[in-house]
Amino acid sequence: MPKPLELTSPRFKNGGPIPIAYTGEGEDKAPPLHWENPPAGTQSLALIVEDPDAPDPQNPKMTFCHWVLYNIPPGAQDLPDGANLDVLPAGVRQGLNDFHRSAYGGPMPPVGNHRYFFRLYALDTVLPDLGRATRAELREAMNGHVLGEAELLGTYQKVHHRGATH
Repeated sequence: MPKPLELTSPRFKNGGPIPIAYTGEGEDKAPPLHWENPPAGTQSLALIVEDPDAPDPQNPKMTFCHWVLYNIPPGAQDLPDGANLDVLPAGVRQGLNDFHRSAYGGPMPPVGNHRYFFRLYALDTVLPDLGRATRAELREAMNGHVLGEAELLGTYQKVHHRGATH
């Protein structure tokens, strides 16, 4: 039985806090990511980063998308610290996030401790150029092509909202 696709970051543990450098309060750069065991037949990988707790975890109203990446080559195993199109492998495309930009947008929650899901999808195809695709458009294009999926969860709460922990 092959091992499942696995997604990790050298900067934070699954379920743990995302360091401030990778948030809107810090350098707003993408965290480094590493993955292993893409399923046989993987032709490309896609990544969606989203926060289901917007705007307030006590009263979530939307899932806020922070990054959309697709056509990551199957041989790649890492995204470097601060990854952007200048350093990503040739052919990688960035879609449109909910900040209305294509680059990574780090956590900047207005209130509460939010969850950020980094979801990596192994696809049996290379997608056409979808332009500045939204998360929904990418999901539609991936439909029927997903061979495997991995998830990494990070959390973040704005520094100036941190009080006593209970």
